[in-house]
Amino acid sequence: MATVTKTITINPAFLQEIKEDNTDLRRQLNRTRQLLGGEPSRIRPRDLVEMLGELRDQFALHFALEEAYGYFEDAVDAAPWLHRQAESLRDEHRHLFLDLCHLEDKAERLLYHEATPKVLRAIARDFHEFHERFFDHESRENDLILLSISEELGDGD
Repeated sequence: MATVTKTITINPAFLQEIKEDNTDLRRQLNRTRQLLGGEPSRIRPRDLVEMLGELRDQFALHFALEEAYGYFEDAVDAAPWLHRQAESLRDEHRHLFLDLCHLEDKAERLLYHEATPKVLRAIARDFHEFHERFFDHESRENDLILLSISEELGDGD
């Protein structure tokens, strides 16, 4: 009698490649962080809107690739806690993306109103918080990849 078992269908090599090779995303993050780290009076709202729009597009691609090729596709009976972690991280994609869209909306409103240093400082603060949350998220994804590989290979006991 054949026994059917479920296995983890994560592709850790591809997910890691996405993270390492997505230089456009990292470059755009750094450019935006540098812009928002400068003097608010030197920030042109149009430049900020363009940067945040490009960053939004990069994040859409990044998250779509991760979700299409990097996460569990089947329930993981042997280690359901990995499945829950993956789903939780996947759910964070939507929240992170929406947070970035809200930042872009705030910047767009600056095009139609007078840009005050107070508003620009708030956008800079919110972007910094977004940046920190994103890198925390990426770190937890990497941890999940390592856990899934360890689970598949066994812990050597």
